[in-house]
Amino acid sequence: MQNYIRQSLSLAGTAALALASIPFGAARADDAKVAQGSAKDLGVMSISLKDAIQPNFGFQGALQGAGTPNQSGIGGFLPLAIGDNSVFFLDAQANANFADYNNYSSIINTKVAGTTISTSSRLGYRWLNGDRSWMFGVNAGYDSRPMATGGTDNGVYVTNSRSVFFQQVALNLEAISNKWFTSAYLLYPVGEYGYNKAPAIINNVYTADSVMTAGVDVGYNLTPNLKASVGYYYSEGDAGASNSNSVKGRLEYNIANGLTTGINIAYDPAFSEGYSSGEFYKTLNLSADLKWRFGANGYGAPSIRKKQPVVMPVIQALSATPANRDVRVHDYCSPGFRGERCGVGEIVRWKRGECYLILSTKPFKYTRVECTP
Repeated sequence: MQNYIRQSLSLAGTAALALASIPFGAARADDAKVAQGSAKDLGVMSISLKDAIQPNFGFQGALQGAGTPNQSGIGGFLPLAIGDNSVFFLDAQANANFADYNNYSSIINTKVAGTTISTSSRLGYRWLNGDRSWMFGVNAGYDSRPMATGGTDNGVYVTNSRSVFFQQVALNLEAISNKWFTSAYLLYPVGEYGYNKAPAIINNVYTADSVMTAGVDVGYNLTPNLKASVGYYYSEGDAGASNSNSVKGRLEYNIANGLTTGINIAYDPAFSEGYSSGEFYKTLNLSADLKWRFGANGYGAPSIRKKQPVVMPVIQALSATPANRDVRVHDYCSPGFRGERCGVGEIVRWKRGECYLILSTKPFKYTRVECTP
């Protein structure tokens, strides 16, 4: 697992260096051409970050994804110390997590139920390079997710549904220019159900654990209001059921100042198991999100934004909300039953002690067999 983490962070470092040093003479030249002037001519160097970086707060919401819930809540960005070319900040969120929709489990088999409150906090430092053409940053924090559970989406009868509490620590590195952006992140489960610890029992059949995730994203600003990104991430869980290499894509649109929406698509084998190659479209996880921040014109006053649109992404990035903050959860058949997880060909024991042979996982099919010692 350490190798995957080092590989992901190394990829991000390589991407950041490549983006900062390469043919980006070309990207910076294009930016300067569009603006018809140098950074100095545009007055970028004269922008006071104390005026440009302001606290902002508001609302965010997202539909369920691969291991993540339907949620909505409040959040805010607070600059703690602002220098001539840097900012030290705190960003915090609290979300209400809702039940899964359309009889479809976000954690594979067991449906998330009820309403719980999750939290996320990030403490970070961001700085601009000498000519303010790039912003670099590092942030770290803690995320929590209480999870209530209900029935299943595969026909398996469960009893004694329980609520459990998952936690993780996070690290994120980022590099952003007026055109490109990249980040590397690590989400590491801690606490009672942390990495390499016993999973949580959520009912009489299934257990669940939070998923360690390490990944890297690279994106491009297609227009001043539209950006696209692609990413790779590796997931690992204690039972092995959530181990996978995955890819994702995102489109984000700035509807108005402070109001943004995004569409996400991911191919994550751990959260789409059981389908044949002929049903590839069913292996994709789709989700959407919306965020509204008041006082979110952290890229400067409106007059500055109007005169220097080409520098705005870098200045705005100084007070942007950090990404990759969800505690991802995956369930599987309890190790207390015969079979480590609900895998095809395995035998599990449930429903008053009867034993069943798993024929397929999605849709879930099984047949009763004789129990063996």
